[in-house]
Amino acid sequence: MNTRVRFSVGLLGLGLILALLPLSGSRSFTVKPEKLLSEVLDNSIYFTVDQVAKFIVSEDSSVQIIDLRTPGEFRTVNIPGSINVPYSKLLDNDPGSFLNNGKAINIFYSNGDFDSNYAIAIARGLNFDNTYVMKGGLNEWFNTVMNSNFTGERISARENALFETRTRAKRMFNEMNSMPDSLKIKFIQSKHLAIKKLDGGCE
Repeated sequence: MNTRVRFSVGLLGLGLILALLPLSGSRSFTVKPEKLLSEVLDNSIYFTVDQVAKFIVSEDSSVQIIDLRTPGEFRTVNIPGSINVPYSKLLDNDPGSFLNNGKAINIFYSNGDFDSNYAIAIARGLNFDNTYVMKGGLNEWFNTVMNSNFTGERISARENALFETRTRAKRMFNEMNSMPDSLKIKFIQSKHLAIKKLDGGCE
């Protein structure tokens, strides 16, 4: 698909999003559709799963990873340290409560890219420029990180560093998702409580 057709289709899609979103006076799109479209079609909105794995392994506190899947899917399996904000409820509360909470970078992910691309269009349209997408979502995470292995006799320093990061991220992922459900629920609740406090809520 050429650039002009992609741009036209994207503009039409954004128009539909703008028409259907339940926005209010305090929460409305402030970015022009043409500018928004050029942003969401630019590859700079994406982080690779390897970049996300590095954030996780280094426990980078300036990064927040946001899982857009359903609560049930999130409880079953999720990326360590991520919080769950289902795409269907993205605008139920003020998005600023989790997108503007002192984190320098917010990275959306779902199973693939579909919901994440819509979510970033909404977030960027609301002027949250610190929002990005993990390219390929959880499907790509499994393909690249969880199924990572080394075969061969020689490995470069760069390949070794990448493989080590993937191995550590895989271990953290398995440890988190092998927790008993009761512990997992407590961990998830503590994350939601932290967000609620940031939003001015009570315990």
